[in-house]
Amino acid sequence: MAGLYLHIPFCKQACYYCDFHFSTDPHRQVEMTNALIQEIELQKEFIKAPLQTVYLGGGTPSLLHAKDLGRLFHAIRSTFSLASEAEITLEANPDDLTPKKLDEFGDVGINRLSIGIQSFDDALLHYLHRAHDAAAAHQCLKDVAAAGFTNISLDLIYAIPGLSLELWETTLKKAISYQPTHLSAYSLTIEEKTVFGHWKKKGKLTLVDEEPAAKQFELLQSVMDISGFEQYEISNFCRPGHYSRHNSNYWKQEPYLGIGPSAHSYDGSNRYFNVKNNALYVKSLAEGRLPVESEHLTSENKINEYILTRLRTTWGCDLQFLQDSLNDDLLARRGSYIDLHLHDGLLTLTNRVLRLTRKGKLLADKITEDLMV
Repeated sequence: MAGLYLHIPFCKQACYYCDFHFSTDPHRQVEMTNALIQEIELQKEFIKAPLQTVYLGGGTPSLLHAKDLGRLFHAIRSTFSLASEAEITLEANPDDLTPKKLDEFGDVGINRLSIGIQSFDDALLHYLHRAHDAAAAHQCLKDVAAAGFTNISLDLIYAIPGLSLELWETTLKKAISYQPTHLSAYSLTIEEKTVFGHWKKKGKLTLVDEEPAAKQFELLQSVMDISGFEQYEISNFCRPGHYSRHNSNYWKQEPYLGIGPSAHSYDGSNRYFNVKNNALYVKSLAEGRLPVESEHLTSENKINEYILTRLRTTWGCDLQFLQDSLNDDLLARRGSYIDLHLHDGLLTLTNRVLRLTRKGKLLADKITEDLMV
């Protein structure tokens, strides 16, 4: 299932936890759009099959002007075959989702929104340095419903200093009350090159301990389960039939093309990495050159990536596939370790498919690391 990702590298301001590639200079949208279109044209042979998913991420794609957004989609449709039932997702911040913007998104064919709510609490939003407040979060979700969008994903963050278990439950219930089809919830991670990373280095950041973070994760699982959502990936929950088709491509090792500065691509054998610099990206494409480096995946890389991505999902690790396609007999290599966690209830093994249990998802990173080559 072929997918296309476009990285839109602009934000109004830097959230204190974010380490994605972006610029807070909004005045170069036109030249960046020109470069994105040029890269699309240069990469026209990368994907031959009809695109089943298109995903605009960032950065903040909802900052794009209507004219630039329209030009991008004209280039996509002119260059690639786009399946009639394609999932077309745009990441958005609440403060951008005006009725006018929502109409513009619908006009170009966007049929799924991924909205960065993060919290409904003003103090926590301020702490994270988000550009919106709680009122904007509530209003945007009303406007999204009025605009006729029905395939909606909401992003939330937990394990934030100051977030109590009670407030987290309230946050989840507020989110669910807007009837999203999908919800992603991430534990706050402190990355080195972020504001929070600098605070941590200087001893100015109070981190949430593992135990309260684990309790918030368990509460998340419980509330989502009661509300009819499936935890189909560690951090992702959906109503029946509403998996993120685009992100599922990544977890299933399907080929995809990444367009834009810092974007990655995958063709089944190689990974490709675009330069993480807007000026160099634009300059290279203005000269007709792809600003990309590549890495050929070894057998070991492929085994590790398969275990890393699949064990996090409801589809699990197919041990027969590992053996037949990647020449890795995981039971022979780590059988005693797997037996230990089958016994203590962290793993299940059914029809040669290894999966994490609900309890095991709390220790997903450690278990995954221990199973790698």
